Amino acid sequence: MVNRSLVRSLDDDSLENELADMFGDSAEELLLDSLEDANKQFDVNQIVEGKIVEINEEFVVVDVGFKSEGAIPKNEWEEGEEPPQIGQVIKVLIEEVEDQNILEEARNMIVLSKRKAEKIIQWEKMMASVQEGQVVTGTVTRKIKGGLLVDIGVNVFLPASQVDIRRPNDIGDYIGRVVQCEVLKIDEARRNIVVSRRSLIEKQREEDREHLMAELEIGQIRKGVVKNIADFGAFVDLGGIDGLLHITDMSWERIGHPSEMVAIDQEIEVKILQIDREKQKIALGLKQKQNNPWTNIAEKYPVGSTVPGEVVNVMSYGAFVKLEPGIEGLVHISEMSWTRRINHPSEMVQIGDKIDVRILGVDPQGQQLSLGIKQTQANPWDDILQRYPENSEVAGKVRNLTNYGAFIELEEGIDGLLHVSDMSWTRKISHPSEVLQKGQQIKCRVLSVDQNRRRIALGMKQLDDDPWNTSIPEKYKPGQLVRGKVTKITNFGVFVGLEDNLEGLLHISELSDNKVENPEDLVKVGDEIDVKVLRVDSDERKIGLSRRRVDWTDEQIRNEAEKEQQQQQVKEDKKSELKGGLGSEGPLFPTGE
Repeated sequence: MVNRSLVRSLDDDSLENELADMFGDSAEELLLDSLEDANKQFDVNQIVEGKIVEINEEFVVVDVGFKSEGAIPKNEWEEGEEPPQIGQVIKVLIEEVEDQNILEEARNMIVLSKRKAEKIIQWEKMMASVQEGQVVTGTVTRKIKGGLLVDIGVNVFLPASQVDIRRPNDIGDYIGRVVQCEVLKIDEARRNIVVSRRSLIEKQREEDREHLMAELEIGQIRKGVVKNIADFGAFVDLGGIDGLLHITDMSWERIGHPSEMVAIDQEIEVKILQIDREKQKIALGLKQKQNNPWTNIAEKYPVGSTVPGEVVNVMSYGAFVKLEPGIEGLVHISEMSWTRRINHPSEMVQIGDKIDVRILGVDPQGQQLSLGIKQTQANPWDDILQRYPENSEVAGKVRNLTNYGAFIELEEGIDGLLHVSDMSWTRKISHPSEVLQKGQQIKCRVLSVDQNRRRIALGMKQLDDDPWNTSIPEKYKPGQLVRGKVTKITNFGVFVGLEDNLEGLLHISELSDNKVENPEDLVKVGDEIDVKVLRVDSDERKIGLSRRRVDWTDEQIRNEAEKEQQQQQVKEDKKSELKGGLGSEGPLFPTGE
């Protein structure tokens, strides 16, 4: 209440007289009441009612019963909202009071806000009706850092992680959508509410999952929506629970990636293949909705038949050929050519090639076909004996050299082996590279043909007569002194070239009368030396030479040769006796039994 003594102490009697003339005896009471109204105390951030008393281009002036009116920016009335009217009573928030001294003459305006008052009223109303765990419905208004704002009467925060079970690529796609959410947290002090759409979906999915698991049976056909795609398959939402559609169960045909068959959010029909109710795992199939093309495969593609196909894949070990949708077979690299040496199947076929293949094997249980390409052509080894008869003379190219001989290409894919022992009658050849070069054209004689093992033996020396049966025994006699050149030195002796392609062996024991540890101490490769012929062995194709006997007479050499022959005969006789004793009378030495 206003202090009445204050009124009586006023010095301005004219004001009292004026009021008395206007209101009679109630003048004093009216003055006191007006001072009471003027002295009302208002707090900042308080919501009060006021009456609109003036409207101009920028502001709406509101009388809230204070010394001064308050001003509200006109733009606080949003477009589509009923415009302000003079005399209209509205609720406003006091944001700022410039001066509350009723004795001052200045009339300072106070700052008001209609919009903030409405928001506070809405918030307080919401606090009275919303609790944590409650389901609310609202419209997504905009995207902010970390999530979305949802209008449920007041703006609430929906974190990006709580928008859906799987976080969307762009949560901005939800703007304008009406969503249902669960209230996770209410912070009254900060006037903040956090909601979750994900928790609501998870609870609903859990209910749907339990209901669905009770209904599912192996063999059922169900509709679902593709939710995720991986390299090994796709996850399909059956309405509360996801099932795995493996890539091998998508099509009877070969596919490189699941995206070739399905797309995210695509609705498809699948077949239930397996159910693990404890782990809640479901295996799905797409190809099982169609007939298995491998049914009666043996009747459709009998072994030995030739059929057309298309190369669909090439690997290091062979090529896969499609005979029809869902039916593929493997042509192993070994079944591509009768004769060509193939390092990689791409040398023969490429993806997309249309070729004929022969059915070599059928495995219905394993769903495998063994195919051949070479079997569709004539096997050149079938008539190899007619084309390369034994003892015939042939021409070819040196394709490869090995330690034991050379492979001679007679035609593409048909090689013959020229063994190192069949290269020269007289020369001792350690490696084929001593007489041949890769790519060289040569002539040979066919020695033998093994059609089953696909081998041809060739000889180069057989083109000429064997000099060991004719000219060599006549030209070189025991005791004969000859001159030759050292061609090779070994730890057991020295090879001496007597003429082209003819060598004799000067054994280490025949180098000197003294014991020789290292032949290189006496001779070097290239040295020309005189030697005597000790023996000529046509069967073994060897000529024995001696340097220490160069000065011996023919009689001495013959006597030495006879002595060696006798010693050799004694050794052979002992071997025969030992062999005979073991064969007829048991072991030569007792076993002790």
